[in-house]
Amino acid sequence: MIRERFAGGFVAAGVVVVAGACAPAAERATGTVPVAAEVPVTATVSQPPSETLTPLWVQALPNVKGKTFTSAIVHFPPGARAVPHRHGQAFVYAYVLAGTLRSQISGQPVRTYRQGENWVEPPGAHHVLTQNISGTEPAKLLVIFISNAGDKIKVDDPPR
Repeated sequence: MIRERFAGGFVAAGVVVVAGACAPAAERATGTVPVAAEVPVTATVSQPPSETLTPLWVQALPNVKGKTFTSAIVHFPPGARAVPHRHGQAFVYAYVLAGTLRSQISGQPVRTYRQGENWVEPPGAHHVLTQNISGTEPAKLLVIFISNAGDKIKVDDPPR
C-alpha cells in the first residue's frame, strides 16, 4: 500500500510536469499553468442531418383568388430531423412515399407514419417534430400546400 501511494505520487508529479511542458510559453515563464477547470474546452455537438424540400409545381389557383397550389418532395436522409416550423396560413397535406417518419403538431400526440400513410396540417399549425426514425434508410414525402399567394411555404422556428 505504501508503494502504491509512493508510485501514485510520482504519477501525479509527472502529470504536473507534463501539463507545464505543454502549457503556452508565457504560462511556462510565469509558472502559472491553468488547472483543468480553467482550460476552455470546445464541445463538438453533432447535429442530425436536415430535410431537403424540392418544389415540383407552383401555380396560382384560378378559381380561388389569392391562393397558390404548391407540390413538393421532401427528402429525409437517414436520421434526419426537421427544425420545428410553421407553414404560415397554408393548408398542408403530406403523403409518405418511402420510409417511416415520426411527426407531431403542437398540442397533438406524436404519430408514426409509414409508406402509404398521410396526414394534414391546418392553417397556422406548429410542426414541432418531423423525423426519419431510420438510421440507415431515407424517407420521402409528397407535400401539397394551399397557401396565400406570396407566402413562404415553410418558416423555421428561430434558434434557441
